[in-house]
Amino acid sequence: MTTFGYKQRLFPVRSRISILFSLCCVLLRQESQAISLEDCCKDGQQRGAQREDCTSLPLISESNGCRIVQEQCCTATLEDIFCNQGIDMAKDQGACEALLSGSSCETKTARICCDCCLLGRLLQDQGLKCTSSLLVGHQCKMVSQACCSEKAPEDQNGSTSDTGGNSGPVSGVDNLALSDWCRGARCSQHCLGNGTCGCLKGYKLKADGRNCEDINECLLGSHNCLPGERCINTVGHYRCLREMSCGTGYELTESNKCEDINECELGTHNCAPHLDCKNLQGSFRCVPREQCGEGYIQEALGNCIDINECMSLAMPCQPGQMCLNTAGSYECQKNNINCGRGYHLNEEGTRCVDVDECQGPDAPCSGHGCINLVGSFRCECRVGYLFNSITRTCEDNNECRHYPGRLCAHKCENTPGSYKCSCTAGFRLATDGRNCDDVNECDSNPCSQECANVYGSYQCYCRRGYQLSDTDGVNCEDIDECALPTGGHICAYRCHNTPGSFLCSCPSFGYSLAPNGRSCQDINECVTGTHSCSVAESCFNIQGGFRCLSFECPSNYRRAGEARSSVDRSDIIRCVKSCQPNDIGCILDPVHSVSHTVISMPTYREFNKPEEIVFLRTMLPAHLGQTMANPDIVFDILEGNTQNYFDIIKRYEDNMAVGVVRQVKPIVGPLNTVLKLAMNYVSSGVVSHRNIINVHVFVSEFWF
Repeated sequence: MTTFGYKQRLFPVRSRISILFSLCCVLLRQESQAISLEDCCKDGQQRGAQREDCTSLPLISESNGCRIVQEQCCTATLEDIFCNQGIDMAKDQGACEALLSGSSCETKTARICCDCCLLGRLLQDQGLKCTSSLLVGHQCKMVSQACCSEKAPEDQNGSTSDTGGNSGPVSGVDNLALSDWCRGARCSQHCLGNGTCGCLKGYKLKADGRNCEDINECLLGSHNCLPGERCINTVGHYRCLREMSCGTGYELTESNKCEDINECELGTHNCAPHLDCKNLQGSFRCVPREQCGEGYIQEALGNCIDINECMSLAMPCQPGQMCLNTAGSYECQKNNINCGRGYHLNEEGTRCVDVDECQGPDAPCSGHGCINLVGSFRCECRVGYLFNSITRTCEDNNECRHYPGRLCAHKCENTPGSYKCSCTAGFRLATDGRNCDDVNECDSNPCSQECANVYGSYQCYCRRGYQLSDTDGVNCEDIDECALPTGGHICAYRCHNTPGSFLCSCPSFGYSLAPNGRSCQDINECVTGTHSCSVAESCFNIQGGFRCLSFECPSNYRRAGEARSSVDRSDIIRCVKSCQPNDIGCILDPVHSVSHTVISMPTYREFNKPEEIVFLRTMLPAHLGQTMANPDIVFDILEGNTQNYFDIIKRYEDNMAVGVVRQVKPIVGPLNTVLKLAMNYVSSGVVSHRNIINVHVFVSEFWF
């Protein structure tokens, strides 16, 4: 007899039990370069012993790997401390109620260790073996065994360890499990008492009443994702991912919110030098820097223009007075002889004569040509200027305003007497000074991986196994294929994320990775010679391990055939009756033969209908009636059908009676049992003789 073929690494109970309860950890994916990982771990252990916050430790290296090792070693030390506290509470107080109110990771760790220690004391008090086959977690079993073995007396054989066997669990533990569903880890997550199982938050109870399955909050609509966010289901929870970008003038923060970009502070506005920038939500506005004084009005470009109060105000002066406009104000003079603008009194002061404005020292046209008119004047403006009949000056002609879309392909900037063209981002001015040519931004390598130039811009994209960052749209982030909703089906056993890809692994004992890199294939130890069976035993390969079997014939029976060093599923070891002379009891015994056969099955991931596993064939023709020479065949399961996992039916194939053993209920391995089957030959309602077939069934804990 050998132990079940799943090799586990054992750790000291009090110093390594915290590995089971690392509920708040992260995976290591990088290695330290500057400082050795041992030094990083020692620093984390020291800070964990001082009960510092492991998620915000002072870094001793810039290496991300060193940071992770610091945090994990700190977490492991803290969990060791809290686990030991739980064990001490179980030993000193014999109860764990003081830990019920807490919900932190530390309190949960202490509570689990306390409960598992109480379980060990319960096994000790009831006289059960400390190595009971209750299906609790491995580390919980280690705590239970440690607390049980601390004062447990040795059994009659002088050992507290299980001897094992092919007939299933120890009868005492089996009876305990039948009396209480909560024993033997029948509830996958929580036991609520009275034979009722419960699940953690984010899970729901399956129809079998024991196992839990993930709740898809995204399908049920029980998530709290905001409009514009997409719900992604994860095991036991979900996360929200923003679907659309924030748009121009906004940026996405780490909290998945859109925040206004202050173009004025960042200097990304395009306000002219004489204008100030004022930030708005999602945009900005350019406002004049200088404010005009009283008597002036400010134009759109920010210039101050004098207000002619004599024309804009109703009766600015008293009757009999003349209004004279001044810069920023006006004057009222006595109206002796009122000469209009463009006229002045003659030397005699008797009449108004024309003023030749072009001859004055003030040069009203400021360098432009001047033509005197009666009572006025007109400026002959240079190219790029227009005469303003109101202000009577040559003003710059804003070509960008008068000829939009004709002068420049993108942006037009007015200059005194002319204009200048410019281009928007992603373009540069062509040689003609008006059109814009596309700039190939990819030449400057703006993207972390791949870049595609588009008209006026560029687009970054990533290689397989990466995705574009939602934050900057430039950097490529690794896709964690193992965390995707379909990640559980990528690998047969476990998935390990790598930069740009992933790796699959198999259980450490009994399996090897298939050539496709995803599936796990069984190692046949009986063929490779890596088993430990003796010469007197037969090696039988099971999924994930092997079994050493020894088949002995009962008294008054002899073995048909020679012993084999290894047996396959189709092999049958048969013992036929060989009675001693005058042994009436042996002769009258209806059992003519005792056979043994073995079968290995996986734990079926999906069990929808009965699975046929064993066929018992006879040589009895189906068409003959029941006579003494042709008895009827009756198949029956005598022993080993615990929980009614199996049944046996009879049918006819090729005109012969066949007994078919079926699995009718799902089995979660590991499970070892021996089905004792009977093939009864019945004549006139009496069993004339029978053949016994012992089917050794080994169910693996895995589906592959």
